[in-house]
Amino acid sequence: DNHYWPRQMYIREARRMISDYVMAERNCRRLVVAEDSVGMGAYNMDSHNAQRYITKEGFVRNEGDIQIGTRPYPISYKSIVPKAEQCTNLVVPVCLSASHIAYGSIRMEPVFMVLGQSAATAAALAIDEKVDIQKIDYTKLKAKLLSDKQVLDLALPPPAAHESVSKEKLGGIVVDDTEAQLVGFDGRGSSASPFVGEGYAHDSNKEKGLQKAIFKTALQQSGDYEVRFAYTSLANRATNVPVTVKFSGGQKKIIVNEQKKAPIDGFMISLGKFHFDAGQDAVVEITNDDTDGYVIVDAVQWLLMK
Repeated sequence: DNHYWPRQMYIREARRMISDYVMAERNCRRLVVAEDSVGMGAYNMDSHNAQRYITKEGFVRNEGDIQIGTRPYPISYKSIVPKAEQCTNLVVPVCLSASHIAYGSIRMEPVFMVLGQSAATAAALAIDEKVDIQKIDYTKLKAKLLSDKQVLDLALPPPAAHESVSKEKLGGIVVDDTEAQLVGFDGRGSSASPFVGEGYAHDSNKEKGLQKAIFKTALQQSGDYEVRFAYTSLANRATNVPVTVKFSGGQKKIIVNEQKKAPIDGFMISLGKFHFDAGQDAVVEITNDDTDGYVIVDAVQWLLMK
């Protein structure tokens, strides 16, 4: 009964174990890929509404709803077995070791079926070899799973050419959002294009003043550089995004209107020309202080002027 499904989900989550490997958002986004896969997850990271409330304007809003897209990702064997000091003959394919947001993706029946098959195979291997479940040879487990047609990873196609722009094509020094230091900005998007790499990060239009993205690199050559900032434009974007460039001898704040299409190839805007000394950290910081819409951060580029 779908009416009771959220409650059942929360009960299961409360009883998840904490193992030597905790599946987390970074796994679902393939920022970290488990090397001891026993199956694949692919569903969005989601969490049901905590409540509905009425705003002062009289509109109904859902509070607590999360929907974050993923790409197919491996699930670690270590996440379905407990720590050895706790139990040595248990495999847990449902209440596995995972963060709340990662479990929101993993918690699908097809995934539980996949993990159940892998768990049974691992248990049989441990029994045959008379070893603790944590000490089985993963190489043997992997070979058996593959022979049984289990899918342990997928070759992911790159985003469509008209959507994605590679760092190499851009030239200069480019730092993508996946390489930036992010405080917040945990929303991911790829619906608007073009973008650098596999998508862009955003602030989910919330927690204003609490989120920031720091793009940093150490330039190898002194000189004047043009600094460019990449974002994707849409009507729901902020018109007043604070972007600060830190250079030799100072810093400059620029306000970017992300509702306007970026003037350089439709996804980049020049922040100006600045001098940097070799070995110095070149920094561009974007915040969502008092912004009036979604703040998008995609990439920063430094181009040496000749």
